[in-house]
Amino acid sequence: MIARYTPAAFAKLWSDDHRYETWLRVELAACDAMERAELVPRGTAASIRDSFHGKKVALDADRINEIERTVKHDVIAFLTHVEELAGPAARWLHRGMTSSDVLDTSFALLLCEAADLLLARTDALLLALARRAREHAETVMIGRSHGIFAEPVTFGLALAGHHAEIARGKKRLVVAREAIAVGKIAGAVGTYAHLTPAIEADALGHLGLAAETVSTQVVARDRHAEFFAALALLAAGIERMATNIRHWQRSEVGEAEEAFTVGQKGSSAMPHKRNPILSENLCGLARIVRAAVVPALENVSLWHERDISHSSVERMIAPDTTATLGCMLERATQVIDGLVVYPEHLAKNLDAAAELYCSEGVLLALVEAGVPRQDGYVLVQRNAMRAWRGEGRFRDHIVNDVDIKNHLSPEVIARAFDLEHTLAHVPAIIERALSH
Repeated sequence: MIARYTPAAFAKLWSDDHRYETWLRVELAACDAMERAELVPRGTAASIRDSFHGKKVALDADRINEIERTVKHDVIAFLTHVEELAGPAARWLHRGMTSSDVLDTSFALLLCEAADLLLARTDALLLALARRAREHAETVMIGRSHGIFAEPVTFGLALAGHHAEIARGKKRLVVAREAIAVGKIAGAVGTYAHLTPAIEADALGHLGLAAETVSTQVVARDRHAEFFAALALLAAGIERMATNIRHWQRSEVGEAEEAFTVGQKGSSAMPHKRNPILSENLCGLARIVRAAVVPALENVSLWHERDISHSSVERMIAPDTTATLGCMLERATQVIDGLVVYPEHLAKNLDAAAELYCSEGVLLALVEAGVPRQDGYVLVQRNAMRAWRGEGRFRDHIVNDVDIKNHLSPEVIARAFDLEHTLAHVPAIIERALSH
């Protein structure tokens, strides 16, 4: 993780201190369950907890890492350090368990925490998008396909489309969180040789997790692949939004721009510059989140009951991807909250389309008047191309075209150029998007 793109909450989540605290939480939940199953002496877990809470000692990440340099095994180093602090009672920890019981169960807890942090930030972005979409529900702008003038929309409708996409991303993340909220306390190859399914269910239930259906030595990695894919799709939604903002801010477009704060400078060389740096940054960070998907998919195929080829990958992609997406969500919310919209430039660009956006309305009016569609297309297109070349406005050419006047009355032509008719359903579309 790079501090520049890591929110404080994610730095704390993926710190060594929090990771080891989570390992201890898993070990103690398992110990509690074994006590209830009468496999471990009563009071063992309480004695260990008292070593930490009553005597005010704490896990020392540096000490654990020091031990690991000798034993070359992180869980053994952790258990060794716990025994240093908790004394004889700690010998009962890890009874019948394997390292992955601790690692995979704690990983599930950490990913769930990360998902909750991301969902809270997603909600903030959705609120910002909803507010700005309603604010500009009736701010008319030219729609574009292939980057070329198409038919009118509103700025609020454009933002509502981004809201709908981010909402779908949130829904996928909720589902993926459920998929990875799974642990295992099942022993070396998942057969409960020295434990029982009941002990596992007891321990995991107290941690808020479900048990893996068939765990082998590890939790199946298709679950994690689903999680990272959900993160990538959410990042892609933010990227599409940022790409649009970058276009709106182009000098020759000028329809909206990121807020430019007092004292901000856009270029070391050109004092006039106001650049869409946050949106460009969002597009770049999306590549990092997306890059985790292929490694996560490749982690699915492990040898037999397990190997550890997935471990090194997850140590990198889990912190990097969740922290980066957390940063993206915060930054995207900042951009939308502060986005400066220029209705006068939107109107100017709409006018620059010379009413060509009404070509479909005229074509349909001809069809309804009995003209074969392709014949009508030729009539409309020849007038549209004149306006396209800058030879006057499209409506004037249509009104003065003898062939079209033979089929359409002035009233019908006027209706084809009625913007209110064109945009009549936009408020309903916006509310449909925001209601989801």
